[in-house]
Amino acid sequence: MSADSLYNPMIEQTVTPVRHRKRLLSGENLIVYIILTVGCLITLIPFIWTILASFKTHAEIINPAETTFLPREFTTENYETILSDETLPLGRFYFNSAFIAVGNVITLSITSSIFGYVFAKFNFRYKRALYVYILATMMIPFQLTMIPSYLILLEFNLTNNIIGMVALSWFDAFGIFLMRQFIASIPDDLLDAARVDGASEWRIYFRIVLPQIMPAMATYGTLVFISNWNAYLWPLIVLRDVDVRTLPIILTWYNDRHTSNLGLQMAASVLIVMPILVVYLFLQRWIVRGFTMSGLK
Repeated sequence: MSADSLYNPMIEQTVTPVRHRKRLLSGENLIVYIILTVGCLITLIPFIWTILASFKTHAEIINPAETTFLPREFTTENYETILSDETLPLGRFYFNSAFIAVGNVITLSITSSIFGYVFAKFNFRYKRALYVYILATMMIPFQLTMIPSYLILLEFNLTNNIIGMVALSWFDAFGIFLMRQFIASIPDDLLDAARVDGASEWRIYFRIVLPQIMPAMATYGTLVFISNWNAYLWPLIVLRDVDVRTLPIILTWYNDRHTSNLGLQMAASVLIVMPILVVYLFLQRWIVRGFTMSGLK
């Protein structure tokens, strides 16, 4: 068979528009990337300025004649002052915030994935009504439940204790919704095959379901971690003693003490935000994968 006999003009007509379409999409993507890059820079400028300002002196920050985006002379004096302040045991406050944030991530991720598995793959009476009821709780403001929650902690003597900040974290409607959406995409045939092989439901959950939803768990866990790390009002109500308070509360207290030194305030803010960045960078691959998977559903 000659090479000429293999030629098909229809193939050329089909390939050409596809290539043109790819080039067109590439041009559109370039515009989107430029817009997103500009938006990211606008969003990041205040944070970048905070980091740079933490290496400036107070006089350089407040003096319009001396203020520049980059420090005229980098100084670590602000960080040295904070870390050497004996009235500010940062290690203790880091532990309090980390214990509360990580504890909530563990409890809420486990319970949300279990409930999500039940609602996605099991049929039982009043399932739809119960699921709608759970989603409806998302419309209840947190401020409305603060007093009942505080009274429950008070009844069990868990106020003024960081354990109390985790004790009530066993239910989250958004987490259940997110996990259910991911678990619903797992083929039923895969789970049925495991049941035929004699696997229990718990074994199916831990060996099949859980590995499949790790991107969703990472995404949800990051959101829970950030929310609890930055929480201010609820810890302020529950945690009265200074030794058990969290970093956002201590930051407010520290800024009130040093209202005349913006450099110290910027340095303290950076020290509190850095763990969130570390967590995000550590889980970035899973988070991006989770968002990608959710976009394909």
